[in-house]
Amino acid sequence: MSRPAEPAEPEQGTDLPWASAIVRPYTHTGGRTRAGRHLALEALVATSGRGGPQRGAQRQMIVELCVRPRSVAEVAAMLAVPIGVARVLVGDLAADGAVVVHAAVAPDLDFMRRVLVGLRRL
Repeated sequence: MSRPAEPAEPEQGTDLPWASAIVRPYTHTGGRTRAGRHLALEALVATSGRGGPQRGAQRQMIVELCVRPRSVAEVAAMLAVPIGVARVLVGDLAADGAVVVHAAVAPDLDFMRRVLVGLRRL
């Protein structure tokens, strides 16, 4: 029986999707598990255009991803990191002015009731 081939060593400077798996997620946050401010899962994050290149690949990826507004949950999913890590990184970027976090808007319950009544009438 032959052994499966070992993965080749990555070339210096290549951007491999699995490379972030080598580093534990919370090392990107300095071990912090809480953001400096509360960030709802559905809060939209958008690049502000005021930040230059970011230190750290994860932070730079967030700035690039959020050129089109994305929720904090989407950022976590796209980076394949726990939501707590995404919240800390987004919070840091917001504090630095690199991204803007738009607060999630609570739904108007009266409006939702009217929509539900209208749907039931259909």
